[in-house]
Amino acid sequence: MITFFVCLALLIVGFLTYSKLVERIFRIDDRPTPAVAHPDGVDYVPMKPWRIFLVQLLNIAGLGPIYGALSGACWGPSVYLWIVFGTILGGGVHDFLSGMMSERNDGKSISEVVGLYMGKVITFIMRVFSVVLLVMVGVNFSVGPAALLAKLTPEALSTMFWLVAIMVYYLIATFLPIDKIIGKLYPIFGICLIVMALGIGGATVLLRGSDMPELTLASLAAVHPNSLPKWAMMFVTVACGAISGFHATQSPMMARCITSEKQGRGIFYGAMVAEGVIALIWAAAGVTFYTNHGSLLDGMSGLTTAIAAGGAGDVVYEISTTLLGPVGGVLAMIGVIACPITSGDTAYRSARLTIADWFHIDQSRTGPRAALSVPLLAVGALIALALPWDVLWRYFSWANQTLAMIVLWTGAVFLHKYGFPPKACLIAALPATFMSAVSVTYFFQAPECLGLSTAVAYPVGLVVAALFLAVFVWRVLVVGKDDVTALTAAAK
Repeated sequence: MITFFVCLALLIVGFLTYSKLVERIFRIDDRPTPAVAHPDGVDYVPMKPWRIFLVQLLNIAGLGPIYGALSGACWGPSVYLWIVFGTILGGGVHDFLSGMMSERNDGKSISEVVGLYMGKVITFIMRVFSVVLLVMVGVNFSVGPAALLAKLTPEALSTMFWLVAIMVYYLIATFLPIDKIIGKLYPIFGICLIVMALGIGGATVLLRGSDMPELTLASLAAVHPNSLPKWAMMFVTVACGAISGFHATQSPMMARCITSEKQGRGIFYGAMVAEGVIALIWAAAGVTFYTNHGSLLDGMSGLTTAIAAGGAGDVVYEISTTLLGPVGGVLAMIGVIACPITSGDTAYRSARLTIADWFHIDQSRTGPRAALSVPLLAVGALIALALPWDVLWRYFSWANQTLAMIVLWTGAVFLHKYGFPPKACLIAALPATFMSAVSVTYFFQAPECLGLSTAVAYPVGLVVAALFLAVFVWRVLVVGKDDVTALTAAAK
């Protein structure tokens, strides 16, 4: 229990201190934001900061901080460290930079922002990568909630029924102006999500506090019951609970709604820390619930078996109803269901905006919005019916962390290009290096990728990450600011 509260305190202190350092390095000012400069009533819509925060939280907090954290807890309480330090040093920085870089560039989609600083080739890669990832997110965040809704409703309302209903809702939410559904309903769902997390966290502490494992050398050395390597499998599995490239596709939507740059730290960095708290609660609940007065290894094994048998959705249902009772469990499940649905619809919306920015399609008119929204949802529906959820989640997780790596490197280049000293660039360059090692290692070792041994994957991941950092340092310290700007312009 002590470890849990220490980690919770670290997340709060990290936001109060490190986020202010990041904000100071970025040098926010009083320039007019895109929402103030040219509101269009569809995507560029000024909203109140508290409302934008709750929308941002719902946008980014899909299944990742719940399903990903539960899966990560199969490695034991060592997952706490990744959630805490990944959130403060990586995820918060990533979300703040992606949102503010977009705001500084008229609310452009992240693929276009990356292209401005990394060249034409990366622009094309990012456009395709972003759209594919966003559709995969939309698919993942429709199949999971549909299965959970089927558990809470009569048998006649099957998973397929709810999947169709969710996809219809996605079409409506993707198509309509952002303040009609998203701006009105999401703050309510955001409050439900927070209450749900507090309920699960409080019940875990009060009812199972004696079973909550502590972070010791033995628990750090604990091995996954299926012998999956901690590096880099755990770091990818947790996904959105620590750092997520998907967030970079969502932040530009809120960058089009903020009315002052001073709101950026609380909205972008703050929402990521809130998601880290949610992930910490679910990771603690998962590893504690199955320990049940036994050993830590028994708890890890029980959680792994439960996920393998019925999926993370069944685990969420079992934990919620057992800890909170039938009524409280249903309320918690509603929060879990609303969470991914409200990320799925904004994923499709972000995909629409990415394509619109790519081909310069005006989205203030009804016809062009429909022309992009309908095909995107149709493709998502076909994928949802064709591929199993566990395969989709693994591919999403890797693509997610790879996108985070690219965005962090873009943030480092952005800071350098605008005259920030090399030390300041390290707030993005160091987590970018770490995520490069994670993504490359996972690609070489994961069964769904190359499936090579750790003897090959580990050194390759570390060498590639070191190479990326060396190239960046060379361009910063050797080539110089003026030449880097010229090289960037030439690459375009």
